[in-house]
Amino acid sequence: MQGVVKSYDPDTGAGVVIRDTDRAEQDLAADALAGSIFRMLRQGQRVVFDLDADGRATRLRLGSEIDMGSPTEAPPQTGGS
Repeated sequence: MQGVVKSYDPDTGAGVVIRDTDRAEQDLAADALAGSIFRMLRQGQRVVFDLDADGRATRLRLGSEIDMGSPTEAPPQTGGS
């Protein structure tokens, strides 16, 4: 699933991500960043993640607007001068 980092404390590793699909908040699992390219997270960062057996976000990976199927370019502007 995909979402956005709501909060992250680099000292404790505690954090919350918000799922894109239903805006539900998921706490980060203790091993959420294990084996990933992340060393820390920033608020608003888009991520892809799995849920562990306890419903916590784990296996965080890079996310992007393209993954959501959202347009990456602005629509052409119309109008005369």
